[in-house]
Amino acid sequence: MNEACHTMNHGEVLNADKTEYPLFHAVLYGDRVSTAKFSKRLSCSVKHLPLRIEFTYEYDTFKAVEKGIVADPTLVLDGEIFLEGLVQAEAITEAFEKRLKENT
Repeated sequence: MNEACHTMNHGEVLNADKTEYPLFHAVLYGDRVSTAKFSKRLSCSVKHLPLRIEFTYEYDTFKAVEKGIVADPTLVLDGEIFLEGLVQAEAITEAFEKRLKENT
């Protein structure tokens, strides 16, 4: 399942077939509804970028607090808090474009 604009499954890799793209590891913290909305918004807004993202979800509030997470949902990318709250698709795209530029 690699269609655009869908709620990502736990363990799914966006753009998995593009093995030449860099792979990011993303953990979405929060409740099931907000993380599902965020993952769908994220899949729509970055599917065209030259990157792959492996998704996992963490619904345990205590684990989120241990990581310093205060907003629901929060996207942790490669171990760092990357985006907090249910941000707009444009902000997601801009954040990932910036990250890609930093990595080149």
